[in-house]
Amino acid sequence: MKTRTGKTIGIAASAAALALSVPLAVTASAEPTTTTVTAEIPDPQGKCDPFKQAVPNWKSLANVPVSKVLASIPDISSFNAAVSGQLNPAVNIDPVLDNGPFVVFAPTNEAFAELPPEQQEMLRTDPAALTSLLYYHVFLGLLGPDDVKGQRPTQEGTEIEVTGSGDNLKVNETTQVVCGGIQAENARIYLVDHVLNPADAPAPKTSTSTSGTAETTATTSAAPATTPAAPLPAETPTTPAAEAPIG
Repeated sequence: MKTRTGKTIGIAASAAALALSVPLAVTASAEPTTTTVTAEIPDPQGKCDPFKQAVPNWKSLANVPVSKVLASIPDISSFNAAVSGQLNPAVNIDPVLDNGPFVVFAPTNEAFAELPPEQQEMLRTDPAALTSLLYYHVFLGLLGPDDVKGQRPTQEGTEIEVTGSGDNLKVNETTQVVCGGIQAENARIYLVDHVLNPADAPAPKTSTSTSGTAETTATTSAAPATTPAAPLPAETPTTPAAEAPIG
């Protein structure tokens, strides 16, 4: 009896020792990881060094409404005054621009300073003339420098044509894009060296007929996520801002 008991105890001890010598299997589930990918903000194209020096935080503007971006660029302060009710209190199209997507051509301060004195005075005193001029600088879309080429109707209703690509863009053949593709939350901004004139607009592209089959000249454009209504009437600020000089 003692022998059997001893053998039993020995076997139990050996089993216990074997169990201790074998590593325990551990089943661990990996915690899910979330990787946040930040889209790279492409450089605007053209002679953009002055813009980058004046607005060193330009990449952060990609998440800012276009009205605030326009206000943050010193070289287009005259254009910003015109769109925000500072030039003419009866004209404030900032709310419309913030309801993009839009491509916005913003003339530099030098471009506004080149306007004849009588035209500058008209823009200060004639809301309809100013509204029409400003809407000619805007069309629907969200296009960078490599995609903006083409002919499209502006928010004013008249056509506008962009030729070239990248850092060599022109508008209506004679106006040079100084720096283009500046990103805002809902717009792409192009600084231009002249105030655009609807009188210089290209003729609308029309369809032609060949052998009885209508062929429409193709115009490339981006389909916006939302389509704003036709240009809204100018809004009058509750508290008119001080009149800002052009230039």
